[in-house]
Amino acid sequence: MSETPQERLQRAIDGGRKIREVKSFVLREGRLTKGQELALAEFWPSMGIDYQPTLLDFDTTFTNKGPVVLEIGFGMGASLVEMAKNEHEKNFIGIEVHKPGVGACLKLAAEESVSNLKLFEHDAVEVLKHMIADNSLSRVQLFFPDPWHKKRHHKRRIVQPEFIELLRQKLAVGGVFHMATDWENYAEHMLDMMNAAEGYKNQSEQGNYVPRPERRPLTKFEQRGQNLGHGVWDLMFEKL
Repeated sequence: MSETPQERLQRAIDGGRKIREVKSFVLREGRLTKGQELALAEFWPSMGIDYQPTLLDFDTTFTNKGPVVLEIGFGMGASLVEMAKNEHEKNFIGIEVHKPGVGACLKLAAEESVSNLKLFEHDAVEVLKHMIADNSLSRVQLFFPDPWHKKRHHKRRIVQPEFIELLRQKLAVGGVFHMATDWENYAEHMLDMMNAAEGYKNQSEQGNYVPRPERRPLTKFEQRGQNLGHGVWDLMFEKL
């Protein structure tokens, strides 16, 4: 009888082979500003969630019982804070591995008195696998991920079949996976991957991309790109 992938993995581990786990990021750590450092010290205890391999209880994590939106790779956090402020009836979880971005997001959220936002400084795949219950998210957001534009690096792109299936497990029925990119080739890659995935329906009436919904803020970077004639592609797929 042939081995399952899990059995092959365990045999490799038992045999002493070093297994390279897939990560959702490549760490390029920058320097913290004084303000970011102070924000981490002051606001992480109330807004941060330390990674541990146990399921997160949303009812005790948030003060309201609204739907939960999770964003992967929020950068410096400006658009995430704006969304959390505008959609105050929902709860938001942001995941980012770069400490300066986490510090900046904490600082801005405190300044804007946002109370429906929690942050992780950890790998998104591990958080999803071990801390987010199945069928629990109303929306997953992935905005402007690293496009890995060189063809030999395409395998490093986060939107791959295994990742798509992991998100499908975590989304509630009717929940949406919302992606955005300013690289047309990556948009085409995302569309191909999502069209091939089971259990999703494209919300685009044309079967490809959707207009930017008002709830996704237009960033300064995006506005500058549009002024130069650069395109941005939004994709929204609903879990069936």
